[in-house]
Amino acid sequence: MRKLFAVFKREYLQAVRKKMFIIMTFLMPVLMVGLFFIPSLMMERGMGVKKISVLDGTGELAGAFTGAQVEKDGDISVGENKRDLPGQIETSYVDVKGKSVDEAAKPYFTRMSSDDKSERIDGVFLIPSDALTSPAAKLKYYSRSATDFVTQARLSSRVNRSVQRFRLAGRGIPGQDVDQLLKDLDIESVQLSRSGEQKKGGVANFIVGFMLTGLLLVPSFVYGLEIMRGIIQEKTDRVVEVLVSSMSPSQLLVGKILGVAAVGLTQVGVWLILAGIAGGFGAATAALAGENFLQFLRPSTFIFFVVFFLLAYLTYVCVYAIGGAVCNSEKEAQQMIMPATMVMMLPWFLMAGIITNPDSTLSVAFSMMPVFGPLTMYVRTLVAEPPMWHIAVSILVSLATISAFFWITAKIFRIGILSYGKRPTIPELWKWMKVA
Repeated sequence: MRKLFAVFKREYLQAVRKKMFIIMTFLMPVLMVGLFFIPSLMMERGMGVKKISVLDGTGELAGAFTGAQVEKDGDISVGENKRDLPGQIETSYVDVKGKSVDEAAKPYFTRMSSDDKSERIDGVFLIPSDALTSPAAKLKYYSRSATDFVTQARLSSRVNRSVQRFRLAGRGIPGQDVDQLLKDLDIESVQLSRSGEQKKGGVANFIVGFMLTGLLLVPSFVYGLEIMRGIIQEKTDRVVEVLVSSMSPSQLLVGKILGVAAVGLTQVGVWLILAGIAGGFGAATAALAGENFLQFLRPSTFIFFVVFFLLAYLTYVCVYAIGGAVCNSEKEAQQMIMPATMVMMLPWFLMAGIITNPDSTLSVAFSMMPVFGPLTMYVRTLVAEPPMWHIAVSILVSLATISAFFWITAKIFRIGILSYGKRPTIPELWKWMKVA
């Protein structure tokens, strides 16, 4: 035990004393916040304005594009309310009533590929002449991008709302009543716990679930890679031969894994403290606005985080330890563990479905399976209230998986750390496990 603790102490102190560890511990939260907010800010300010020409065959829907330039019989006027359309879309409305909409659109198609930036437009939106009378009428949107579905949806929404107004007005409903009849109702998402407690849900739960799950997952893989690199470096420098002459390979393996796990917990602990401080200020501010963000700061959230972080880390790290033990270079090890890593990340690829439907058959099955359990079950505890027996089964299965992985890893590690040359094949690894 003393030798194991010596390895643990060396791995821990060697990592936390590095300047880069200290810098990244405090810089990473800033980078993570930037990763969430800077792209959206850049998209908002840097995507530019889309210029769309709207050709209306009915001649009646200019009001749908209030704030746009309205062109009719050569005259151009500007609408009064410029907030009706999103800032990223600048529309010019053209009344083509009594004309063929497709024929009238041809000059605008030419402008879409014009070399003159002042003349160039990004899209053409066509409203057929029978849009107000025929349920089978179809709107058309032409753009220079095959994926410009956001602009298409916004324009379609504006036109359809105006068409509904005209149809209702045509059936004798006063214009002042139409807006009241078509007004959308706000919806509030509420999570009802098993005890009957009501908590607000919705987008906030989704974002918090993704952030905390990423905080659980990323360090497990990062420090797993650190263990793999450390083992390969010691093999390359022949240091490992000296180490195993004074202790068993199992003691060396366990000491390394626990030491790096403590490093990960230290770093994540600092992040959680910083997040708690920031969350406290945010919660106080939100409380003044009538929002309760303390529902995301429940003690169980942090207790489960530590439990499932350790389970996930110990599950994943064995794979990296095997990669370091049987390979002679980092490149070889990465090639070897890449397929296993992709399989282990399967819950992350399915995260959106797990967060939005945490009690589905898929979510429940994944939360109680080996390897996938820690990550999936933690997400379920964040956004729902799974039965305690689900959590207990998940923990027990994960502990059994870790025990099996440690047993396999220790056997392979015992022979692999002193093996050099060609990387072993799967049958050779099986032989190592039987011989060790």
